[in-house]
Amino acid sequence: MLRALCHGVLIFSLLLSASAIEIGRCSCDVDSLWSIETILQCQKVSDFLIAAAYFSIPLELIYFAACSNLIPFKWIVFQFGAFIVLCGLTHLLNVFTYEPHSFLLMLSLTVSKFFTALVSFATSITLLTLIPQLLRVKVRENFLRIKAWELDREVGKMKRQEEASWHVRMLTHEIRKSLDRHTILYTTLVELSKTLGLQNCAVWMPNENKREMNLTHELRQRNSSSMYSCAIAIDDPDVMEIKETKGVKILRPDCVLASASSGSRLEPGDVAAIRMPLLKVSNFKGGTPEIVEASYAILVLVPPRDDSRVWSSQELEIVEVVADQVAVALSHAAVLEESQMMRDKLMEQNRTLLHAKQSAMMASEARNTFQRAMSQGMRRPIHSILGILSMMQHEKLSQEQRLAVDTMAKTGSVISTLINDVMGTSTIDNERLSLIMRPFQLHSMIKEAASVARCLCDCRGFGFAFQVDNAVPDRVVGDEKRIFHVILHMLATLLNGRDEGFVTFRVLSYKEDKDGQVQEWVPWKSRFSDGYACVKFEVRIKKSQSDEPSSSTVQLAPKPNSEGFEMSLNFNLCKKFVQMMQGNIWAVPNSQGIAESITLVIQFRLQPLTSASDVGEASGLLHTSSAPNFKGLRVLLADNDDFNRAVTRMLLEKLGCCVSSVASGIECLSSFSTAATPFQLVIMDLDMPKMDGFEVAMRIRKFRSRCWPSIVALTASAEDDVWEKCLQSGMNGLIRKPITLQAMREELYRVLHNT
Repeated sequence: MLRALCHGVLIFSLLLSASAIEIGRCSCDVDSLWSIETILQCQKVSDFLIAAAYFSIPLELIYFAACSNLIPFKWIVFQFGAFIVLCGLTHLLNVFTYEPHSFLLMLSLTVSKFFTALVSFATSITLLTLIPQLLRVKVRENFLRIKAWELDREVGKMKRQEEASWHVRMLTHEIRKSLDRHTILYTTLVELSKTLGLQNCAVWMPNENKREMNLTHELRQRNSSSMYSCAIAIDDPDVMEIKETKGVKILRPDCVLASASSGSRLEPGDVAAIRMPLLKVSNFKGGTPEIVEASYAILVLVPPRDDSRVWSSQELEIVEVVADQVAVALSHAAVLEESQMMRDKLMEQNRTLLHAKQSAMMASEARNTFQRAMSQGMRRPIHSILGILSMMQHEKLSQEQRLAVDTMAKTGSVISTLINDVMGTSTIDNERLSLIMRPFQLHSMIKEAASVARCLCDCRGFGFAFQVDNAVPDRVVGDEKRIFHVILHMLATLLNGRDEGFVTFRVLSYKEDKDGQVQEWVPWKSRFSDGYACVKFEVRIKKSQSDEPSSSTVQLAPKPNSEGFEMSLNFNLCKKFVQMMQGNIWAVPNSQGIAESITLVIQFRLQPLTSASDVGEASGLLHTSSAPNFKGLRVLLADNDDFNRAVTRMLLEKLGCCVSSVASGIECLSSFSTAATPFQLVIMDLDMPKMDGFEVAMRIRKFRSRCWPSIVALTASAEDDVWEKCLQSGMNGLIRKPITLQAMREELYRVLHNT
């Protein structure tokens, strides 16, 4: 419609211009108040002012176009500027036509009017297309205004969210300053009250049996008795609804939880409540702690009574985020408490372990000191005594002297074995204990044990009787030294604690059906055959020789309330040895519960006697058709113990060797390198200070010599890998202490025969 109106105005202006042309020139010779001169002057002034205005308007349009951002409409501005300039030029030229003028002025005025007419017509036509575009600009402006309003609203929302985030960060920062749960909760209540302008904040937690919700923390101070007396049933409808709702719950005015949290009789405003999960963890069990089922606490927010507050979404969001942060902080505090408890337990265990370690180190040091004392004070003297006794056994002695020397040698060998067991075993362990199973004469061992037992009984004032069954086999396979040790221990056990009595030592052939009872402890009943025999050793003590023995028997075993002899280290060693030999040991107590007899049963493997050579081997002696000749053999002996070195030298000289002895490995190397006549044999102890026997042997092998001597090592160690180390060091033989004349002769014969 607006476009049609514009077209009508344009047509009307054209018709009016045509009618003006047809009228022609008007006559100005009319009498009037205005004279012609006056009218001409007025028109002249008017044309001049109009021209001045027309010339100033384009300058303003050019300035507006340069300063504005109307890029699509700049050409229209320039078109209007040209139209106005031409109009101003026409009026300016018309000022000079009111006076006599030239033809050139009229021509200029005519041309100016012609161009003004063209530009004005073009401008009017341009307005027809410009108006709709300007209207669209107006519509776009309204659209941009609406968008700007929406943007302002979004910016305001973002500012509010940023403000809420700032409050949340501030609250979170205050909450996380501490890892104590009470401090966390009180900080939360204080900061929420400051941020939201609350009258009171309260925290309700379930009790231990999870049947009631108790008021545990509150912003408004009450006395402790009234605070802890506040309790609400956990199955209250409002409590159940809050626990089932993830967000904030607005409570009813008549709600019990709201009234109890406000702490006043006046009706509070809109009270808000939200749940907070209480996470707990189980004890650490070698990995990540397991999260157990969580219970919920309730945070109640009470606004002022005269505050007709409607909780905004921003405030509710702050409450939800803070509740989540409090739940996380409480879970961290729970984990920290669990970790602290576990740390305390670990520290206590660490202190216990350190104390145990210190005790173990002290025990180990005491054991090492004891071993050194045993080695210096007992083992080395025993080894020397056994060496001297072995030489005495080859001398011409009477029967009684030979019996005494043989008994001392047997007893010394047993003592040496016991000392090695004590020094090499700190605990009773089958892997560390070993048996040396070899053929031996059982009757000879029994006679030697009886001789020692008779000597002990005579010294203590006890009577002694000895009996051996003819059915007891003679040639058997077993550990002779261990059995001898166990028999002596049985005798010593019965003699301890008594001042008088009569001791009976009997050795019988043990048969299961003969004893008239089945022994459940026998693990090898099914292995009875012709190749095995069971021997029963019984040691009994009575007040007099005519007393009858008791018939009740009990097995001897370590018990918590047993006597001291049952729990001694010596008895435990004997018990282990007996079990390793497929046997057992038990005692017969009297009416007072004191053992009056001890019985030992061992299964032996029989060794048949086929030839005279077997007899010699069974007796432990190496017989050859011709005795080895060591006369003139040059021997270099190295041992740091003076007494053992003297005894070993005597043994070698007894065999006919020419011996040079030194006290250390360094002296051994020096004597070997400076000797005028080379040595044929070097005998050295492996445990010498500063330079042990292995290093001495390797250095001797490095000497450039056409004929190296044979090297024999001496050691008191019972380890199995000693011989392997000797071979790696270039040694030819090994003699284990105690050194006897027979062992020395056999090993030297083997070494010299092989080399």
